[in-house]
Amino acid sequence: MAAPTRQSSSVGGGGPRYPPPSPPQSSVKFTRRTSSGRFVSLSRDDELDVPGDYSTQNDYINYTVLMPPTPDNQPGGAEASGDKADGPALYNAPSSRLRSDSRRIGVQGGGSGDGGGGGKRDGKLDRRMSVIKNNDKSMLLRSHTQDFDHNRWLFESKGSMASEMPFGKTTISTYCARMIALGFYLTWRIQNPNQDAMWLWGLSLVCEIWFSFSWLLDILPKFNPIDRAADLVALKDKFETPSQANPNGRSDLPGVDVFITTVDPEKEPPLVTANTILSILAVEYPIEKLSIYISDDGGAILTFESMAEAVRFAEIVTSAKRWTERKIRSVDFVKDRRWIKREYDEFKVRINGLPDVIRKRCDKYNKDEELKEKKLIRDQNDGVLPPDHKINVTKATWMADGTHWPGMWYNPTADHSKEDHAGILQIMSKVPDNDPIMGGPDEGRLDFTGIDTRLPMFAYVSREKRKCYDHNKKAGAMNALVRASAILSNGAFILNVDYDHYIYNSMAIREGMCYMMDRGGDRVCFIQFPQRFDGIDPSDRYANHNTVFYDGNMRALDGLQGPVYVGTGCMFRRYALYGFHPPRANEYQGMFGQNKIPAKNHQPQSEDMEPLTGHPDLNLPKKFGNSTMFSDTIAVADFQGRPLADHFSVKNGRHPGALIIPRPPLDAHTVAEAVAVISCWYEENTEWGDRIGWIYGSAREDVLTGYRMHNRGWRSVYCITKRDAFRGTAPINLTDRLHQVLRWAIGSVEIFFSRNNPILASPRLKFLQRLAYLNIAMYPFSSIFLVVYCFLPALSLFTGEFIVQSLDIVFLFYVFIIVLALTLISLLEVKWSGIGLEEWWRNEQFWVIGGTSAHLVAVLQGLLKIIVGIEIKSDSTSQSTGKYEEDDIYADLHAVKWTGLFIMPLIIIIVNLVALVIGFATTVYSVIPQWSKLFRQSFFCFWVLAHMYPFAKGLMGRKGKVPTIIYVWAGLISITVSLLYIVIKPPQGDSKAPTDGDVNFKF
Repeated sequence: MAAPTRQSSSVGGGGPRYPPPSPPQSSVKFTRRTSSGRFVSLSRDDELDVPGDYSTQNDYINYTVLMPPTPDNQPGGAEASGDKADGPALYNAPSSRLRSDSRRIGVQGGGSGDGGGGGKRDGKLDRRMSVIKNNDKSMLLRSHTQDFDHNRWLFESKGSMASEMPFGKTTISTYCARMIALGFYLTWRIQNPNQDAMWLWGLSLVCEIWFSFSWLLDILPKFNPIDRAADLVALKDKFETPSQANPNGRSDLPGVDVFITTVDPEKEPPLVTANTILSILAVEYPIEKLSIYISDDGGAILTFESMAEAVRFAEIVTSAKRWTERKIRSVDFVKDRRWIKREYDEFKVRINGLPDVIRKRCDKYNKDEELKEKKLIRDQNDGVLPPDHKINVTKATWMADGTHWPGMWYNPTADHSKEDHAGILQIMSKVPDNDPIMGGPDEGRLDFTGIDTRLPMFAYVSREKRKCYDHNKKAGAMNALVRASAILSNGAFILNVDYDHYIYNSMAIREGMCYMMDRGGDRVCFIQFPQRFDGIDPSDRYANHNTVFYDGNMRALDGLQGPVYVGTGCMFRRYALYGFHPPRANEYQGMFGQNKIPAKNHQPQSEDMEPLTGHPDLNLPKKFGNSTMFSDTIAVADFQGRPLADHFSVKNGRHPGALIIPRPPLDAHTVAEAVAVISCWYEENTEWGDRIGWIYGSAREDVLTGYRMHNRGWRSVYCITKRDAFRGTAPINLTDRLHQVLRWAIGSVEIFFSRNNPILASPRLKFLQRLAYLNIAMYPFSSIFLVVYCFLPALSLFTGEFIVQSLDIVFLFYVFIIVLALTLISLLEVKWSGIGLEEWWRNEQFWVIGGTSAHLVAVLQGLLKIIVGIEIKSDSTSQSTGKYEEDDIYADLHAVKWTGLFIMPLIIIIVNLVALVIGFATTVYSVIPQWSKLFRQSFFCFWVLAHMYPFAKGLMGRKGKVPTIIYVWAGLISITVSLLYIVIKPPQGDSKAPTDGDVNFKF
């Protein structure tokens, strides 16, 4: 009987995945001949104990596999498919490992068959068994858990370098249960108003309806969470193993350009940036394929000289890192490690001392200029210096070679300020040779004999800025890097990291490449890595780790069209950044996108023939600028980023061995062209920032750029590595953290009020992916309802009323069901995402803190900008400078910096505390104390205060030393609230004479 066909979800963002079939236990057999000549038969489910001599040349493996008729394994052979690789080379790629080996096809019912097909029975193909001889012994290897290695099976069976594993459906059932409970609860609330306090009932009902809608936007995209795994061994076998197309085994991987962005060395310490550079220089990737660019958008000489110092030190530390990998068991390892550490300590001293060195140098040169000016005046006046003559010498900033620094000066002047300076491009490390350059013995240092001492190309870039141009902040700097790197190196992929996010896993780029270069990876526009942070306080008071988002929401989005771009730790496909469409895409039609049809290939049309109803993201980019050299690099980047055409199922591949050609060295004309494309006028009358590159128009250019790619039909991948790919720093101070959240919220409001609103997305964006982007654009508006809801418990205590008429059994039952479903959802999300309960609770607390402060201000600023046209600039986040007190490494956590964002959370805390006092006093002095009523009203006050606890703790500072301004605001708010309560509900005297047990007045 023929094996049934099995279909499953896509792998690596590409074609279909076909997991192993489920035949009887004897369907997969392994036969191994030992060195003594004895044959051993094993099944796949047996415990494999492979001795160390299994890798000898005399060992071989025969195994029999029951194969389903998949696209990789079709009767009729490769010739019948007619698929060919795209690209300039002829299609002559070898087939997959299964097709390259000998096959024997049995035909049921007799008859003969040719090499390309099988027999027929009742008009249907009946494929029986395939006997495959394979010399690759990796199929005998198990994973680290001693289970069958599914990733290796994928690569052996269909050449896949990545796999995806969906989670169970238990969480979805819990989501649906809570949706139903919310629906019944809201229906009951609408049908049972509180006639005694209609205003309180109305406010609470509106808030609860909005919270339910917001919860749906957050939950619906979580219906398909998946986990992924990359196979680095398969990547090496496919791209760096000698073959017919690559006889020397040179790396056939595409080039990668790494972008680092920085602006102000005062807020972004150069030592942190230098450490990021060093971590990238030591990454495990072919040196000749790697290029590094740093964008100094402030044009500071301190950053320039720090990077030059880092490159000089990298010549030692990078070679030492490669030496360590080989000599870690050496007898002198400890002594050599101490020497490396001493060198690094000296490097830190030089970096930290650069500001003084530069200032002393500038003072010396400026003083020399004054002396020259005095001498010139004396020569003009017969050796006499006029007493009334003033010597005006511009206080310039000088480079080490005695020339003026073309960027920003310490004393800003025209053409030398932060927003007005010339473009600078300096190649600090040249293009490396294609062949390794081995080091030798060095007295007093390490023995680098046999160690590759090459460094990747490194370039310092500071784009030109002039006052009459809008430079579009970080997005404009990134687009300048895209153009300059295209001229200099033109890597097919771009890795974007912030100045303080260093590479923690040297194999991170390779893991990302497993998804980009996998079959079907040509549809992947970017690989997003999760953000991990160092230096966070152990309790994570302000939810800086944000694990609920990175391990929950982002992993769930990976099961849809892919995660959103979060600004750093992201590997882009350069061709996708240029605004082009994916080679294959789908359109989702219907109210909920339930009808999926293949998208038609876009045909360029003239502007007159372009339909008025067409979506702008579906138009092809046209205006890249006037650089023909840059335009010529676009097709090259597209071709180099394609997967290998090593199988007839690859639709958009390139010929193996096409990227082993060495890169040519840079010449003066190429560098001059790179300087021209970073000029401030280059983007005039182009589509940069509109359809090409990083998108302008929002403070969240990262989310907006990723949204525009998804809107064209591209998909993205979330790559969670076993060892963190990147690590960085985050603001642990309350003020800095709130300003960071404020900037994100302002960007979301700008997206909501722009033409990039996800409601207006193209049909190529999945429905649930659209909801995820809509949630990002709308979450700040929840702050309005959250602030009102935080005041409701206090209003209940003030008035003695509640949001419902009475606490009957129906209301308590609904509350119990909703809370129970929420608890189960939290536990299940904790289970499949791996986050802790404490992390989940911190996230809930900071959602309330940020929602009542930064999000509310962001909504107000966004409305002012849209309605009135007033734009208020928010303060940028200042990272910790590392100048801690010796006895407290978390001194910045306890620092209190007053900001207007504190006002609303402080009002909420004081109002609820005053309400508790008034409610308690009212109950105590009432004729018939109603303690149960006080308890139910006070419970919600305590619930609000519990969420505000981290904020209150941050206001107390170190050892409870609350700043004076906090006392002032607390006193003013308390007095104001008390006076308002007395005015609204004054104490009333009793109409009759008091008796024993009565009081003169009541509240």
